[in-house]
Amino acid sequence: MLARILSSAVIGIDAYLVEVEVDIAQGLPTYTTVGLPEAAVKESRERVKSAISNSGYTFPSDRITVNLAPADIKKTGTGFDLPIALGILSATGILPEPAIADYLFLGELSLDGRVKPVNGSLPMAIEAQKKGYRGIIVPMDNGKEASVVSSLAVYPVRTLGDAVDFLRGFKSILPQKTDPSAFFDQQDHSAINFSEVMGQEDAKRALEIAAAGGHNIAMVGPPGSGKTMLARRISTILPPLTFEEAIETTKIFSVVGMLNRNQPLITRRPYRSPHHTISDAGLIGGGHIPRPGEVSLAHNGVLFLDELPEYKKNVLEVLRQPLEDLQVTISRAASTLTYPASFMLIAAMNPCPCGYFTDPRHACRCTSHQIHRYRSKISGPLLDRIDIHVEVPAVPHKDLMMNSQSEPSEAIRKRVVAARLLQNQRLKRTKIYNNAQMANRHIKVHCRIDNDTNRVLESAIDRLGLSARAYNRILKISRTIADLEAKTNIQIHHVTEAIQYRTLDRSMRTN
Repeated sequence: MLARILSSAVIGIDAYLVEVEVDIAQGLPTYTTVGLPEAAVKESRERVKSAISNSGYTFPSDRITVNLAPADIKKTGTGFDLPIALGILSATGILPEPAIADYLFLGELSLDGRVKPVNGSLPMAIEAQKKGYRGIIVPMDNGKEASVVSSLAVYPVRTLGDAVDFLRGFKSILPQKTDPSAFFDQQDHSAINFSEVMGQEDAKRALEIAAAGGHNIAMVGPPGSGKTMLARRISTILPPLTFEEAIETTKIFSVVGMLNRNQPLITRRPYRSPHHTISDAGLIGGGHIPRPGEVSLAHNGVLFLDELPEYKKNVLEVLRQPLEDLQVTISRAASTLTYPASFMLIAAMNPCPCGYFTDPRHACRCTSHQIHRYRSKISGPLLDRIDIHVEVPAVPHKDLMMNSQSEPSEAIRKRVVAARLLQNQRLKRTKIYNNAQMANRHIKVHCRIDNDTNRVLESAIDRLGLSARAYNRILKISRTIADLEAKTNIQIHHVTEAIQYRTLDRSMRTN
């Protein structure tokens, strides 16, 4: 007999439907899986056989052929166990074929018949909803995650027997319901706040501008000046995630299996801080079985690279594409995958190898050649893609002893959110959401300046030897500064302040 049952798999972060066909014919007992299965899919034979037998059903002693269609896409993961087992039971007459026609199935089976969770249930549920299926049957631990798709009936099961009894009408399972808005209503109980940062007013101003426009920023200063402390607090002033952004971000974490089962929807912007020993594949994504890297896990959030020159040069250079295109494309012989990578880059670095080149309290031991070689690890093209450069000097002792707190994150965040609203209104007819994402055509429309301001900018460009990309960065930063002041037009003081945030351009020319 032949049985057909629907499942799903993931390419990139999006799901596609997989038709599981099970044919049982008379002959010597064999079990064959076709349709480009990788090792974990081929090993499902033993899991499915034991799960069926230990659940009280008879595993057929015939010739079994399992086909996973479409056959030209490589199948990975363990989520086909449950649909294969149900397909075998349908082909042997235990399950009526109409009972499985309206559902999509996914789940890994243990040897005793328990249904274990799988990665990517959220994008699979979204795909089932798009295709108009009646519901989706998932492992119990994936129930909350899949039920974020509120218009789809999600039936969580604990065992293979539960799924069989439900499909035969012997058992009732209530669809799991999850209210996504409840996760957005949860207050942020973050223990960190900008009010704890003493001094560094210039750096905090630069971070506020970066947050308001979604700009990348590099902080340069001696050890102990507070670069890491400032970077960790940037998430407390960023605008809250929209529902669409939350779904995008959650899909990425779901695919890599990093989603908290009790928190099925990510409602806070990600903050990723990989160590400088990370490989290019770990940062960008890839591997034998491609998976998202740190830049994609930071999608809609922050990627913090501490001690930037300590990263391998080839690792830093692969950042250029995602910083420009807001996505990562990974090409393999069999397929090409694209992962989203719209993140805010925060980089921190010392001014020299010993770290004390700009610190008046410590003598620098580095030669000019060592300083130049240290800074040259960061290429000009990569530097051009970092909008804001700011110096973070050592904090004077008197500032550390101040009793009064500085401005809290809540106050800064209100200004950032107000600036982002202006940008959303201005760019609502485009597919971009902040000033940092503006292309040349948007800059020409929204970043116009008068003749006097243009002469000041041209003079700075000539004096600093800036590239055309850096010129556009200054205009975008100026637009963000104007938005923070709720000004319609960019004024000369907006541009002059923006020019000050190209510190590394000046230092690179003088070393």
